[in-house]
Amino acid sequence: MSDAAQPTAAEVRAAAEAVKTALDRHLQAVESREGDDDPAVYEAFNALAAAAEAYDERLYDRYDEVTPFEIPGAEDSLPPYAGPEEPHALSVLIRRDYAVVEPQRLLAQAQRIADVEADEDGPEAAAVVGGSTHAAIGVLFGEYEPDEIASRHKEFGLEEGDSTLWVSAAEEPSEPGEWLDAPFEQADPERIVCRFDVSAVFDDEPSDEDGGRG
Repeated sequence: MSDAAQPTAAEVRAAAEAVKTALDRHLQAVESREGDDDPAVYEAFNALAAAAEAYDERLYDRYDEVTPFEIPGAEDSLPPYAGPEEPHALSVLIRRDYAVVEPQRLLAQAQRIADVEADEDGPEAAAVVGGSTHAAIGVLFGEYEPDEIASRHKEFGLEEGDSTLWVSAAEEPSEPGEWLDAPFEQADPERIVCRFDVSAVFDDEPSDEDGGRG
């Protein structure tokens, strides 16, 4: 970078002050958070990451020096938003990973559901599960909403893994059946309004933000 393009000392100082302000706001948001996915914490986290990155760049450009800290997820943040300013439709994309840690518990829960259906629909319904974990998973997710499974996963012999939720903006709602053949194909990162990530990897990072963007 040429000398003419270098930031001034005052600009570096202003970037440092912005980091201090962002740190205070992040701490305030964490202290008053409401639930694991509080959007105020998410927004403060992103503001802190952006301020730290800007300071680091100006510090390096001016003094050829870097900061000794790193905001988790700053390098993998979403690209700049390029979607509609006033979206008329939203798509919510969710991925939740589970490990089947107690297959017998999963089978027992699914069999209980099948037994209830057998009482209502006849004995053939009880044969759906048998001893198949594959069939048991189908019964379980056919009976309960995904949010209920997430809140009761231990009852079903499951262990939570990573999860992510993306909120994507669109100009207009999709036509019925339009995307059913490829539901995740149009997940454009530049149309993501916000995302929330949960991962055990954040437990190893020096951050109070467990549910921020990864």
